[in-house]
Amino acid sequence: MILRELRNYFFIGGMPECIKTYRDSGSMVETFRVQSEILDSYRDDYSKYMPGIDALCLDAVFLNVAKSVGEQLKYTRLNDGHSGQTNRKAFDLLVKAKLIQKIPACDPSGLPLGATANPKKFKGAMLDIGLLQRLCQVPVELELKQENLLAMYRGKLAEQFVAQELLAWHSSELFYWARDARGSNAEVDYLAVRKRKIYPVEVKSGTGGSLRSLHLMLDKYPICPRGLVLYSGPYRNLPDQKIEFLPLYGVAGIGDKRPTIA
Repeated sequence: MILRELRNYFFIGGMPECIKTYRDSGSMVETFRVQSEILDSYRDDYSKYMPGIDALCLDAVFLNVAKSVGEQLKYTRLNDGHSGQTNRKAFDLLVKAKLIQKIPACDPSGLPLGATANPKKFKGAMLDIGLLQRLCQVPVELELKQENLLAMYRGKLAEQFVAQELLAWHSSELFYWARDARGSNAEVDYLAVRKRKIYPVEVKSGTGGSLRSLHLMLDKYPICPRGLVLYSGPYRNLPDQKIEFLPLYGVAGIGDKRPTIA
């Protein structure tokens, strides 16, 4: 039942007017209309930043960050029509406006995580998962047929959901780990801090797979008590591997801040 409701949330999102519209109408189509209006209002604001920044550049960077959630970003690839420096200016402006979140890579050898943040190696997340799916024109009818939430829109909706939940219940900043070695693609999705301990967090589509990057990080940084894997199954603990599987909707309980249920 919770996974079914979470599936709806992936498309409705958390913007108050969108929630109200879906509650009152029960229609996703009406909710999508409100999402489009919100996005249009953001685009109308672009003119306030001209001539300092090009509106077309802002819009292209905004869209490409949404399409690239969960991926390492490069300013030069965010928009082919402008230079990397111009794209960076647009990206920073969208971060300042809180429409997107910059998620730098860092060295999890100690706290605070931000002390070792690498400004040149980073990912991005959107303000809201509902706005992300509307901006990217996710094929809703097709994606709703996916049995596994973590497979929807190539896993990007799950990555976005985890990022915004960690930001809401964990910290105003978010980081991830990427192995700093030539030719290495080892990466752990996010890092969380709980009781001054650093926990690597992976978003996975199932219990299978090697979780190679997670094991690599746990071996390299023994100060991390265990790895946390968010997936669409029930709670499962593997103490011999220092790994704990948690249902995707349990992400709010990972960090120091906990949701209060009335």
